[in-house]
Amino acid sequence: MKRTIKNIFAVAVVVLLSAGVAGLTTYTIMQNNAEKDSSVVSFNEQFQQNPNVKLAAFTATEAQPVDLTVAAENTVHAVVHIKSTQLSKTKTIRQAPDIFDYFFGDGSARERQIQTQPRVGFGSGVIISKDGYIVTNNHVIEGADEISVILNDNHEYAGRVIGSDPNTDLALVKIEGKDFPTIPVGDSDKLKIGEWVLAVGNPFNLTSTVTAGIVSAKARSLGAYNGGIESFIQTDAAINQGNSGGALVNAKGELVGINAVLASPTGAYAGYGFAIPTSIMTKVVSDLKQYGTVQRVILGIRGGNISGANMPEDAKEKRKELGVVDGVYVDEVIEGGSAEAAGVKANDVITELNGKTVKSFADLQEELSRHRPGDKIKIKVVREKKEKTLEVTLKNEQGTTKVVKPTGMEILGAAFQDVSEDLRKQLRLPYGVQVTGVDKGKMADAGVRKGFIILKANNKEVKTVEDLEAIFNAAVKSPEQDQVLFLSGIFPSGKRANYAIDLVQE
Repeated sequence: MKRTIKNIFAVAVVVLLSAGVAGLTTYTIMQNNAEKDSSVVSFNEQFQQNPNVKLAAFTATEAQPVDLTVAAENTVHAVVHIKSTQLSKTKTIRQAPDIFDYFFGDGSARERQIQTQPRVGFGSGVIISKDGYIVTNNHVIEGADEISVILNDNHEYAGRVIGSDPNTDLALVKIEGKDFPTIPVGDSDKLKIGEWVLAVGNPFNLTSTVTAGIVSAKARSLGAYNGGIESFIQTDAAINQGNSGGALVNAKGELVGINAVLASPTGAYAGYGFAIPTSIMTKVVSDLKQYGTVQRVILGIRGGNISGANMPEDAKEKRKELGVVDGVYVDEVIEGGSAEAAGVKANDVITELNGKTVKSFADLQEELSRHRPGDKIKIKVVREKKEKTLEVTLKNEQGTTKVVKPTGMEILGAAFQDVSEDLRKQLRLPYGVQVTGVDKGKMADAGVRKGFIILKANNKEVKTVEDLEAIFNAAVKSPEQDQVLFLSGIFPSGKRANYAIDLVQE
C-alpha cells in the first residue's frame, strides 16, 4: 500500500514537471514565431472593404420567412382564365401543277378548298377595373373569333377585344358586369433585384395557380417580339404555358407585371420567366381604351448598347474613345425625326432620359413607351467626352405630334377575298384579290367599285388578302405625305383600272 502511494506520487511529480517543461517550450516557440512573423498582414489589412457598403438588416423579426399568403389570397380572385377560339373556316389553297397539267391543262397551279379545324388556346388575364376591363397578352387573344373569360369563382363571361398592341404583346379585353375583384397596380420601377414576387395564372389549364420566386433582373431584352418594345422583369417564379397574361405581384399583393414569356430549351419552365412591367402596361392599356390604338413615339435613331458581356473588341475601343461606360450609342440619326430636330448627332451616347439613367436600349424603350406624341423630354448625351442636355419634342411614326387614330383595314370600307380559280383562269391571271363589296370609306371615296381585282398595291404583287393587309399597314405608318395606297388591276369585263386611295385621317 505504501509502495503504491509512493508510485502515484512519483508519477504526479513527473506529469507536473513535463507540463511545466511543455508550457515553457510552447511559450518559447510562440515568442520566437511572433518575432519571426512580425511581417504577416491580416486578411482585413490585405483586403480593405468599402466603408460605404451596407449589410442587409438581420434582426430577429426581419429574419422571419416572408408571408405571401395574403398577397396570394387577394390576387387569385382577380386573375382570370381566358379561352380563345378560332372557328372553322373555308380556306383556299394552291397546289403546284403536276406533269399532267402541262399536257392536258393550262399548266397553271391548281386550287382546292379545305375546311380548317377549330383552334382553341388558353391563357390568363388580370382584372384591372371593377367594371370588367382585363389586361392580357396579345398572343393569347390574337386571331380569336370567340373569347371566353372564366373567373376564379367559375362564373363565365363572353369577352370582347377593346384593342391590342403586338409591339408590346398587350391587349385589353372587356366583360360586362360590375363590382369585379381587382388587383391594385403597383410601381414596377420600385422593384428591387432579389425582391419576392408571385406569378399567378392558369398553367396547363390548372386554374388559380400561384408560384413564388424573386426578381432576378430588370430591363431584359430577348428579341422575342421581332423589333417590338421589350424591357422585361426576369423572375425565377415558375411561368409555364397558360401563365401568359397572368399577374406578377409583389409581397404586398400589388400588380407589378404581366407574365408574358418563358425561356426554355424544352418549352416548359427551366428557371427563367419574363413579365412586362406595369410602367409599360399602364400606358398601353390607357391608350387602347381612350384612343383605340397606342400613341407611340419614335425618337428617330439607330444604335445599340455601348456595353455588354459580349461586346466586340472594336466596340470596347469605341467606348474608351467616347469616355463612357453605359448608355445607348447613336449610330445614325433619322432624317425628320425627333432626335434630329433636338440636335442629337451620330456618335452621341444617350446616358439619361428625363432624369432616369439609360444603361441599355431596353431602358430607353421602356422610358419612351410612357410618352405620347407632343410630349417634351430632356435627354442627356455624351459628345466628345462632354455631357450635353437636349430638349426633345417627341413625334409619332408619321413624324407629327398629332393623336394617331386606329388604322385598320376597316377604314377602306370594303370587303376582299382571293380571286376564285374559275375567274382567274377566265382572265388568265396568275393571282389577285377581288373587292367583293364597297361601303362608305376610303375605297368608295376613290371610286373603287365592287368586282375590281387588285393585282398590285404600291407596286407590289397582291396574291392574297394578307399581302394587301401588309402593304396597307406599311402605308399607314409612313409620313403623312406617303400615306397613299396605289392600286392597279382589272375588272371581270377585262377593263383595266388604277386608283389612288388617300389613307390620311382627318
